Amino acid sequence: MTTITLPPEIETPLAEAARQQGTTPEQLALETLRRSFVPKENGTLEMPGETLYDFLKDYIGKFDGTGEAFSEDCGKRFTDALVEKHKKQKAAGS
Repeated sequence: MTTITLPPEIETPLAEAARQQGTTPEQLALETLRRSFVPKENGTLEMPGETLYDFLKDYIGKFDGTGEAFSEDCGKRFTDALVEKHKKQKAAGS
């Protein structure tokens, strides 16, 4: 068995959260640790509050594009590319 001494910046919010949930700080800490470190039956860990957004939020908006609007007129551009490809194949075959 391990004893963990919590610093005040963890102990105080843990005690408040436990009070709000109607449990003890010890029970809440154990539940949270179990979710984070004890695998479920399928072998995965539950990460409370973790969503795909939470995982990627630091990367959203961090990449610069080319400035070209690739989503505009995509049907016409696709058709033009197919026609050009067909012309090249026809020219190569003759």
